[in-house]
Amino acid sequence: MKLHRVLVTLIMVLIWPGMAAAQGEGVPVIGVLITHASPDDRVVHALRKGLRDYGYEDGRNIRVEVRSAMGELHRVPALAEELVELDVQAIVLVNETAARAALRATSTIPIVLLGYTDDPLALGWIESYRHPGGNVTGIFSLDAELCAKRLEILKDLLPDLSRVAVFWDSYGHRQVKAVENAADALGLELALIEVKGADDLDSAFRRAKARKVDALLLLWSPVFYVNSDRIGMLTLQAELPLITELTPIVYAGGLVSYGSERYYNWERAAYFIDRILKGTKAADLPMERPARFKMVVNHKSAEALGITIPQSILLRADEVIE
Repeated sequence: MKLHRVLVTLIMVLIWPGMAAAQGEGVPVIGVLITHASPDDRVVHALRKGLRDYGYEDGRNIRVEVRSAMGELHRVPALAEELVELDVQAIVLVNETAARAALRATSTIPIVLLGYTDDPLALGWIESYRHPGGNVTGIFSLDAELCAKRLEILKDLLPDLSRVAVFWDSYGHRQVKAVENAADALGLELALIEVKGADDLDSAFRRAKARKVDALLLLWSPVFYVNSDRIGMLTLQAELPLITELTPIVYAGGLVSYGSERYYNWERAAYFIDRILKGTKAADLPMERPARFKMVVNHKSAEALGITIPQSILLRADEVIE
């Protein structure tokens, strides 16, 4: 028995350095830069799931370092610098605030955009979609096109629709013109309401009601995402049918969501990370458009608002909340 314990101890002494390296300094490090959501948000869990699908287990053969400004945007540049100093192999992020901070912090570490809502080519971040040419790659969504689609869905839902409030902030400002063009084509009048942070949400709903709108369209914003439950409650209190990209808002009381599957985009990030870790440069990794889209309808909210969901919409929906 003593000999057995001695052998086990000897084996552990011999293999422990390798085990420690596998769990610590010897593994690749991936940075995640978040502006508003919690470091433990569901998107980070989706990223880890995607990595597991490619054989990477956080804490075993890869390390995921998450940094979130928790809405304090002045902290974002310093957090980007912190990830660079950790010598990460890639930085995963979503919005323009995070992207610009990361691009200022590094011109060499690959930056993986996920579901970004504007055109990285028009912004000068890449040379082409097929050959980005720099250190930026990932998934982008021209959300202006999807906003037009959301207005069409609203029109199908509410045949008498004539006036729509549009909540937007600095993250969705490039989409406003496209929404105005889509509204003109559909014969709709818009009430553009700028939301200046989470503290302005209650006021924004009051302004929408004062302008006697029939429904509400939310342009994309991380502020809206992290306040999904609150917005869902406010839209029911205001008795305003709401359409958005953000499914969590519909789970909380909004009427319908339509857009790319956000959590799948975070899972898909693992593909880019895997390719980068195996030696492919971000410059040679083609940008992608979202591969999956989803429509969710809250039938329970529709009943509370006195709205009959057309059968055509129910048939198109990927999920109906009863």
